[in-house]
Amino acid sequence: MDCSFIKKDLFEIEQKLLNHELYETINSLDDVRSFLEIHVLAVWDFMSLLKKLQLELTSVKIPWVPTNHPKIRYLINEIVLAEETDINLQGERKSHFELYYDAMKLIGANTSHIDFILEHLKSSKCIFETIDALNLDNRVKDFLNYTFRLIEEGKPHKIASAFTFGREDLIPSMFTSLLKELEKDLDTEPIKDLIYYFERHIELDEDEHGPMALEMIKELCQSDPLKWEEARLSAREALDKRFHFWNAIKESISVKTSSLV
Repeated sequence: MDCSFIKKDLFEIEQKLLNHELYETINSLDDVRSFLEIHVLAVWDFMSLLKKLQLELTSVKIPWVPTNHPKIRYLINEIVLAEETDINLQGERKSHFELYYDAMKLIGANTSHIDFILEHLKSSKCIFETIDALNLDNRVKDFLNYTFRLIEEGKPHKIASAFTFGREDLIPSMFTSLLKELEKDLDTEPIKDLIYYFERHIELDEDEHGPMALEMIKELCQSDPLKWEEARLSAREALDKRFHFWNAIKESISVKTSSLV
């Protein structure tokens, strides 16, 4: 068995995401800033999914012992290497989250939501309390809560499926659509670092991380029908959460735009 039946099952909701009205809503630099203010949360929580997979599927304990999946160890470590220590436009080593955060700062986007999370986590040991304390749309909180509930459940094949189909497998197409909107009417100079981030993600996800992540699911599920079904359901829920997350961002941008008219 392979991932093709999951991809077929997800086709309809993927099309809804790829053709979402959000992309057409981004028509100005202010709209870009509004998008980034919320979307940065998905860039951040993605790293927690990835690090959970690293904790579960590679050996990060002392004393070290080999884990059962050498092929998966390679896949995870390759993805972590790029996501946590890539290179920015200035040739400096940065995580993709830091690339995104720095790009936000350069164009004057509000980082208060993500700053609140990072600061609140210094004193709170409960991620769910931190999410609940955010002054954001419940659909955004639901998106984040789903990520950390999945992590808390701790089933690698379900986490890998949400990671792959909800993030790595879908992001290149979504970001391509968004880039087209950004480059159509805007002066790209102020957002060159942001465009670099998007293009870097497209390059890595399409050529390397996407195929690697699909291979990881195959390795984790193998011939177990229950694991494959749980992987399918996890993928569907991840995309459903993303769809409502996209709705929340679109409405946030629309409200801000209408208030300026």
